[in-house]
Amino acid sequence: RVQLVESGGGSVQAGGSLRLSCAVSGYIGSRYCMGWFRQAPGKEREGVAFIDTAGSTRDVDSVKGRFIISQDNAKNTLYLQMNSLKPEDTGMYYCAADRRYDCYSGSLRMPSFGYWGQGTQVTVSS
Repeated sequence: RVQLVESGGGSVQAGGSLRLSCAVSGYIGSRYCMGWFRQAPGKEREGVAFIDTAGSTRDVDSVKGRFIISQDNAKNTLYLQMNSLKPEDTGMYYCAADRRYDCYSGSLRMPSFGYWGQGTQVTVSS
């Protein structure tokens, strides 16, 4: 059984940094795409950054140059380093995974990911 457990959220002022972690247990598959999603109150859950088995990454325009996704395979952990945080980055952040060839195969929308964590809250004040 695959389990994803996020940690590292908190409250920071605009311009600050946070690093989120997602501990992975269980076997996702020989190839996968993992990602970070976020959901602000009253808004849909949106993908933020993705990484696949080979370490190739994708992210959305709103976080380019500020957020960095990475993984430590020895620790079975996914990370999201968030720098230069803005109030609009506020939301619940979720770790997700899906068994697929890479992050260019298939959709990066929420329904396409089969495994989810419980989320960690990030609040950025101005």
